[in-house]
Amino acid sequence: SKLDISDFYKETAGKNTLLPNQFHPICFLLKSFSMELKNKTAIVTGVSKGIGLELVKLLLEKGVTVAGWSRNQPKLEHPNFHFFTCDVSQEESVEKAFQATTQKLGTDIRILVNNAGFGIAGATESFSSEDWKAMFDTNVHGIFYTTKRVIPGMKVADEGHILNVASIAGLNGVNQFAGYVGTKHAVRGISHSLYMELRDFGIKVSTIYPGSIQTNFFDDIPGMQAHENMMRPIDVATTIVQTLETHPNYFVVDVECRPLRPKGKK
Repeated sequence: SKLDISDFYKETAGKNTLLPNQFHPICFLLKSFSMELKNKTAIVTGVSKGIGLELVKLLLEKGVTVAGWSRNQPKLEHPNFHFFTCDVSQEESVEKAFQATTQKLGTDIRILVNNAGFGIAGATESFSSEDWKAMFDTNVHGIFYTTKRVIPGMKVADEGHILNVASIAGLNGVNQFAGYVGTKHAVRGISHSLYMELRDFGIKVSTIYPGSIQTNFFDDIPGMQAHENMMRPIDVATTIVQTLETHPNYFVVDVECRPLRPKGKK
């Protein structure tokens, strides 16, 4: 029978304890209003460390079979984790990883998280053309190479979720980061256009814009280094999972997240 939420609260008011193995009705309600991740297959790029690695661990806990794509293999062993060497900046590498993934895990890929990316800082006139192009090849073209390959299967399933990891640099300008900012603005534009293109096929396209995170992103940037007042990768990964778990007809377009006190407590 149909459960009225107001009746549920009346019936359970003041009842805060459960017997062993007892199933609380609110658990059923929450589950019925969210996407079930268990037994789904996901592709996550950039899994060797940082957000990507933390996200893989969370998805595995949810019962997801994960194909991890990156140039370097993480130190992670799990029966539902499958690593495939991939450089997303090279379409030939993406095609090879995709073929290996579908041969091993099947073609029913319901989740794609485009997390791979990097940035280089410096005055624009000091940039080499190779570095500038490399950022666009990874951060922008890589999204195209991966996404075009999973869309047909998601259309057949009438369900899918593509989540692109951008940056707050995709929402505003950043001094000395013209190239990186350009790539992340491109990610935003591509993502917004894709969701308009794919929403009627049951496919969501979401974008997350994290602020500063405690990752290796800052290792090669002079004068900048990760510190404890930056966000933790696990928290950004958790937000991604929460975005994936939404109701099939509830669509989160953009998520912006930042550290509360980036310079520490005053």
